[in-house]
Amino acid sequence: MPMQHTIALVDDDRNILTSVSMALEAEGFSVKTYSDSTKALDELSREEVDLAVLDIKMPRMDGMELLSRLRQKSKMPIIFLTSKDDEIDEVLGLRMGADDYISKPFSQRLLIERINALLRRRELNNAQTEDVAGGNNENIFVRGDLVLDKSRHTCTWRNLPLNLTVTEFLLLEALANRPGHVKNRDQLIDAAYGEHIYVDDRTIDSHIKRLRKKFRDADPDFSHIETLYGVGYRYSES
Repeated sequence: MPMQHTIALVDDDRNILTSVSMALEAEGFSVKTYSDSTKALDELSREEVDLAVLDIKMPRMDGMELLSRLRQKSKMPIIFLTSKDDEIDEVLGLRMGADDYISKPFSQRLLIERINALLRRRELNNAQTEDVAGGNNENIFVRGDLVLDKSRHTCTWRNLPLNLTVTEFLLLEALANRPGHVKNRDQLIDAAYGEHIYVDDRTIDSHIKRLRKKFRDADPDFSHIETLYGVGYRYSES
């Protein structure tokens, strides 16, 4: 029987705590809920969980400070919840060590998928069976200098590791899978979020912007993700 994972939910909205914890428990997770960040920090510092979901807008200690203080002691996966279109929070949170973010209002199914992906990535990263060098693993995707490990959701560019969120990884995979082929925003939304989930087009643009920045931080000459204005994006190998 697989080990039961424990998820911490930190949000001052008790309706969200109740509904999300019920959805997670129905998926087989053990859930700890906190409506107060200070209490969450105290308990999570003493007993770490497998993954935490933090709301950014919290009274007393906000989610950003909680994230920062947790990261001083823990590398557990963290997803944070942010208000729609609040790009400043998203950028700061990712820089401070969040693994992914979801904008409110959000789909519980999407949150569960992100949780599963991050837990799977952590477990596979902890395993000592990595065989990237040979490039013969069916989960290893190689496109020139780009190497994607689809099972671990990890990415390297010219042998440099890039720390991508799950969303960024899925967008990159969708683009690099068919170089030269244009993907419009609806296709990218389906690739990153799944069908039948509404996401504003600007959310995809923000993800692509951050994705490009991460590549250019590693390689200032990176220009393989191209914008076709009014159409979408494509990955170019040239």
